[in-house]
Amino acid sequence: MNEIGPPLAQADYIGASAHELTEKRAAAKIAAGISQKTLFQRRGRIILHADLLVLTDWSDQGDLTLTRTDITAAEARFTHLYGRFLGGLLNAGRPLILNTTHASAAEVYLLINHRGFLETTDDRTWEKRIERWRHG
Repeated sequence: MNEIGPPLAQADYIGASAHELTEKRAAAKIAAGISQKTLFQRRGRIILHADLLVLTDWSDQGDLTLTRTDITAAEARFTHLYGRFLGGLLNAGRPLILNTTHASAAEVYLLINHRGFLETTDDRTWEKRIERWRHG
């Protein structure tokens, strides 16, 4: 057990900031039809603690650690940056988008426990979990 207590939940993620997705060229989006890892180049664990949400290995500087007040919204949805074509035809492929007050990660797109063949994730479960956690 560490100083912040045992995790309430944890899973693998692949992720990207909205800014990173904006900069992706058409070739990367086409390649994403084969592997979402082309678009989502950040990889690690999402770990929910009683008072913190941690995205391990978010950057070269290490983990992205967020408090309840750092996260202004958590929603699984398609957007113009990552739509139904990229995420699969099923709603199960919608990315989890975290809006945050963190300057380097204002809008974070995550695929949690992404299963490539079916293009499914656990994002809807995590959306509900994070929203419950945010509101205490």
